[in-house]
Amino acid sequence: MSKKVVLAYSGGLDTSYCVKYLTNELKMEVYSAIVNTGGFSEEELKEIESNAIKLGVVSHTTIDATDSYYQNCIKYLIFGDILKNNTYPLSVSAERVFQAVEIIKYAKSLSAEAIAHGSTGAGNDQVRFDLIFQIMAPDIEIITPIRDQKLSREAEVEYLAANGVERDWTKSKYSINKGLWGTSVGGVETLTSDGVLPEEAYPTQLTASGEKVIELSFEKGELIGLEGETFENPVKAIQALEELASGYAVGRDVHVGDTIIGIKGRVGFEAAAPLIIIKAHHLLGKHVQTKWQLYWKEQLANWYGMMLHEGQYLDPVMRNIEKFLEDTQQNMTGKVKVKLSPYKFDVLGIESPYDLMSAKFGSYGEMNLAWSGEDVKGFTKIISNQIKIYHQVNSDK
Repeated sequence: MSKKVVLAYSGGLDTSYCVKYLTNELKMEVYSAIVNTGGFSEEELKEIESNAIKLGVVSHTTIDATDSYYQNCIKYLIFGDILKNNTYPLSVSAERVFQAVEIIKYAKSLSAEAIAHGSTGAGNDQVRFDLIFQIMAPDIEIITPIRDQKLSREAEVEYLAANGVERDWTKSKYSINKGLWGTSVGGVETLTSDGVLPEEAYPTQLTASGEKVIELSFEKGELIGLEGETFENPVKAIQALEELASGYAVGRDVHVGDTIIGIKGRVGFEAAAPLIIIKAHHLLGKHVQTKWQLYWKEQLANWYGMMLHEGQYLDPVMRNIEKFLEDTQQNMTGKVKVKLSPYKFDVLGIESPYDLMSAKFGSYGEMNLAWSGEDVKGFTKIISNQIKIYHQVNSDK
C-alpha cells in the first residue's frame, strides 16, 4: 500500500510542486491541509481546495485554528505587550507554530506515515515546522522536496507543466502573508539595509481622512469592546478594530531581526489592530500595575517573544511565563482612548477603577498628601548612604 503523507498546503507554486512530486515520484497518497489562522476569506479557501483537488490529492481539508491561535498565543502577546525588537508583533512567526501543531494533529488522526512542507532552506519557517513536527511526532517522516532538491522557481514550473499543470505562476512583486495578528510584506526593497517599501507594496491602502477618536475596552487584559460595542469573542473585537483602523494605513513598519539560522533579515508589515491593541494595553498597564510588575513583565515577555519567534513554543518554560503574564492581568480592566489619523495613531489616555494615578494620593509636581518635606529629607539621606560611602572611599580615583 502507498504511504500516507499530509502536506501543509498553501496553494502556491512550492506546495503545488510538492503535490505532484509526492504523488508521481514517491508514489504516496497525498492529503493536503491548510490551516487558517485568520488570514483567508471563504472564497480564497474554496479556490485553494479546488486547486488541490485538481492537482490530484486524495483529499483536502481546511483547519480553522483562529480561536485556538488567539487563546493559546495572541492573548499572551497582548498580556506581555510583545513587539520583537520593539517593532514587530510576531505576525508570521507566531502563526507558523500553530499551523505546524494543527498539521501534526491532522496527520495523527489519519495515521499518516509522513508529513511534508514546502519551505525552502533559506528562512525561519523550515526550522519552525521541523521543530514542532519532531517534538510532537518523532516517528513521522518529514519530507521537504523544495529544500532538499534546492529547486528554482523555473524548475518547479517546468516540472508542473510536464505533468499537465498549466497555471499562471507569475510571482507577485511582493510576498504577502496575512493572518489575524498582522500581514507581512516582503520585496526587493527588504533584501537590502536601506530599501524603502513604496506605498503600493502595502495590501491595505489609505482610504480614511481627518481624525477619529475611538475607545477600546479591556477586561483582565483582553480586548472585549470597541466604540461601546461588546464582543463575546476577543477575536471578533480584533477583527472589528482592524476593519475600522486599517483604512488609516496605521501600524506599518519594517522589522529588522535575527533569523533562527543566524543571519539578519528585514520584513515589512502592516498590523493596524495588533499595534493599537499593544500600545493601548501597555498604557493601561502603566496606570494599573506596580513598578515591579511592569519590570518583570517586560523581562519575561521579551524572552517569551524570542522563544516563540524561534519555534520553541512547546518548551514548558513557555507555560510558566504564560501563567505569570495571565496573573498580571487581574486589574487590567478599563477603557483606552486612541486617536486615528492618516498614517499614525496616538494613545490619549485611560479610565480604570484600578488606576494607581489618583489625585487622592497627590499630584505629581504639584502637591503630596502622604508625607512631609522632612520625611523626604530623611528618605534621601538613607537612600543615598551606600553610594555616598562608595564615593568617599574611592575619592582618590
